[in-house]
Amino acid sequence: MTPDSDRHSQFELLRQRRFLPFFAVQSLGAFNDNVYRQAIIGLLFYLGVTPEERTLYTNLAPALFILPYFLFSALAGQIAEKLEKSKLIRITTAMEIAIMSLAAAGFLMQNMTVLLVALFCTGLQSTLFGPVKYSILPSVLKPEELTGGNGLVEMGTSISILIGMIFGGLIFQIAGSHGPVTAATAVVALAILGNVVSRMIPRAEAGAPGLKINWNPLPESLAIWRLTRKQLAVRNAILGVSWFWFIGTMLTAQLPTYAEINLGGESRHYIFALALFSIGTGVGSLLCEKLSARTVEIGLVPLGAFGISAFMLDLYFARSGAAPMHVSTIAAFLQLPGSTRIVIDLLGIGAFTGFFVVPLFALIQSRTPKGELARVIAGMNIQNAVFIVVAAVVGIAVQRFLGWTIPQVFLALAIANTLVAIYIFTIVPEFLMRFLSWVLVRTLYRLRVRGIEQHVPDDGAALIVCNHVSYMDALILAASIPRPVRFVMYYKIFNIPVMRFIFRTAKAIPIAGARENPELMQRAFDAIDQALAEGEIVCIFPEGKLTKDGEIAAFKSGVERILEKRPVPVVPMALRGMWASMWSHRDNRMGRMRVPRRLRAHVEVVADAPVDGRGATAEGLEARVRELRGDAA
Repeated sequence: MTPDSDRHSQFELLRQRRFLPFFAVQSLGAFNDNVYRQAIIGLLFYLGVTPEERTLYTNLAPALFILPYFLFSALAGQIAEKLEKSKLIRITTAMEIAIMSLAAAGFLMQNMTVLLVALFCTGLQSTLFGPVKYSILPSVLKPEELTGGNGLVEMGTSISILIGMIFGGLIFQIAGSHGPVTAATAVVALAILGNVVSRMIPRAEAGAPGLKINWNPLPESLAIWRLTRKQLAVRNAILGVSWFWFIGTMLTAQLPTYAEINLGGESRHYIFALALFSIGTGVGSLLCEKLSARTVEIGLVPLGAFGISAFMLDLYFARSGAAPMHVSTIAAFLQLPGSTRIVIDLLGIGAFTGFFVVPLFALIQSRTPKGELARVIAGMNIQNAVFIVVAAVVGIAVQRFLGWTIPQVFLALAIANTLVAIYIFTIVPEFLMRFLSWVLVRTLYRLRVRGIEQHVPDDGAALIVCNHVSYMDALILAASIPRPVRFVMYYKIFNIPVMRFIFRTAKAIPIAGARENPELMQRAFDAIDQALAEGEIVCIFPEGKLTKDGEIAAFKSGVERILEKRPVPVVPMALRGMWASMWSHRDNRMGRMRVPRRLRAHVEVVADAPVDGRGATAEGLEARVRELRGDAA
């Protein structure tokens, strides 16, 4: 039987109207922004301005683009929360047509003042589009599609930025005297195309249509900043995204000088280095869905963070000084000692950046209430802007005042990234816990899932009942279910060394028998009821103990006690193939040492349609789980 994770691919979203038009609009917007900015630089060379004037304009342009994020993000978040999302996207793309028409006039008149005003307006348009860009995804995608959808968006954005920079940079080189007309035509045509495509985006309801807009940016900025800090995991996910922007800004800002000094001295080497980083980011973003098995797998975040540090550290050692000689072609560059390592390192940094940032976006979207998401994204954008500015200032300061070389900057980034990652994972151990469970499950098992997408509710309380076969059952189920799950487990399993850290961090609920510890048992039922009252998913193993013969034991009445007080939907699940795997009671202690036979066992998680909690009985649920399990013990 084909598992859910095999039947679906994130690329299928590109065939569906609920995602494709939005993906195209986002990619076209990123492409046009970079065509425009590179065309401005091309115009500066075309006009023959002095190097001092060119430096002034190239430093002023990023500041003008990012300034609206500080000024208008609070307003943008409220508007994105209040308006129907497809309508807002059409409004912002119509704004882009007007702004690019102004930019076209600037190109035709060869007037830098007009072009810089239009650049500020482009930043304003991006500020308005930002909150709806990420808040629309949870409205049109299922929870298990969030990682794949975000991966596609990040891939499309990074590749669009790269191609836009190349295209914009070539306009004046290829068109020559027709450069101003070509640039003007290109930016307007792309804006019109984006608006046309935006009209195909289906309706996506507002998160908070009754929201009263506060037009004062200062108190509202503080209010949305407080929203970003309501949940510890979300707060630190936003910190992680902002740190991603810090690293990305520092890295890409150094690449032009790095290409000149360390890669051989040609502008094409800068584009080549940027292309490697962008392609790596795109590939890493796409791989997130495969590696996460279509769940919001924040266990990839530590992998991404430490992978970035490892490859950035190696980038320093690959060539810590200047290039051995000046080379004019990419082929000649690749012949230089250490060049292959540089290529691998830039691809690796990009790939692990994708592993790092895509799950963070998915976590923010899945853990934030829909009526607050756009404002939380707006708050994140303000914080991102602060980190981008700080990165630019730090990059200049360490080179001008401390005399650091570019490779030394990369070395410092590798060390700083490791320290920041350790800090985040110490504050929110859930990231590290998920990483450990992700590694364990994918190392020890070949996991297949069936029925999870259809039968586990996307939101609201639910009780999951499942057969109990091995000490790894909770980790297997956690890796299969897209939502966070509160597991109820026997306190002796909960207290297993090392695993205790994972279970405690996952907020598992330890329980004991009435004769063993009636007080602990009562605390467990109270915790279960509170979790269900707060809309969480709770999983129990109604047999009360691991199977000793591979068969399902009778379900105890505890499940009925839970439902009597809180009659939530009950999702029957069955673990298949676990009896032959490691850490079941199939073999004696010596038999368990036969690891090769049991490593990478094929296991399956099967879910059935929810049962109404008001009429569910232990006997009836046991029968459903037996039927799901079948003969595949």
